[in-house]
Amino acid sequence: MQSREIVRKGLVAVGFVLMIVASAFGQYGSGNRDDGQYQILQARYGTPQRNIDVTNRLKELAQRDVTFRMGNSTFGEDPDPGRVKTLRIYTRDRNGQNRMFEYREGSVVDGNQFTGWSRGDWGRGGWNGGWGDGNGNNDGYGNGDDGQFQILGARYGTRRRNVDVTQRLRQLAREDVTFRMGNSTFGIDPDRGHVKTLRIYARERNGQTHLFEYREGSVVDGSQFTGWGRGEWGREGYRGGWEVRDRR
Repeated sequence: MQSREIVRKGLVAVGFVLMIVASAFGQYGSGNRDDGQYQILQARYGTPQRNIDVTNRLKELAQRDVTFRMGNSTFGEDPDPGRVKTLRIYTRDRNGQNRMFEYREGSVVDGNQFTGWSRGDWGRGGWNGGWGDGNGNNDGYGNGDDGQFQILGARYGTRRRNVDVTQRLRQLAREDVTFRMGNSTFGIDPDRGHVKTLRIYARERNGQTHLFEYREGSVVDGSQFTGWGRGEWGREGYRGGWEVRDRR
């Protein structure tokens, strides 16, 4: 009887060890499934004309499930009402080559091919290409740093008191494609006690002048401006003052 009890306890111990091994193996396998081929750099949602950074929101979705169906409700915003939007995920493969994945509004996103998908080990920098694909391809949406409008100059303030911030804007553009702006952004308050506005004066490819206005505290998206990240603009000097004849 004693020997039978010893055998029984031994079998229980072996079974317990096998359970631990199986659990460890399962965790290891799950980790591998989260190690795809492409490292995510950034994600943007919208259209070529109007799009927003949704990298952080994509991280939240990735932690919940490996796949999801996406649209305006997914990201909590409609960046371009009335038009079909697209999710663009910008990645880099193991060879250092950039690749862009595109998902039309309403389609399913599968995170299996992305490195560290559910862990959120991605999207911490390395992409400043705007809406383009990062490979210099003109796919009908334009190159990532080749928008539709050439910046002539930028002023910040109010109608009665404003300053030229073209040089500072060029510095900000080199740092990121989008930023939230205010007095601290430009290091000056040109009209204390009044809400300020950033005005970007630009010229379209057909030569028409446009004015882009951003109220203090709003987000500036540079993807629509030619050479945004490269700073290839505003060097000719804008002398039109606060007002501009042709307004967007």
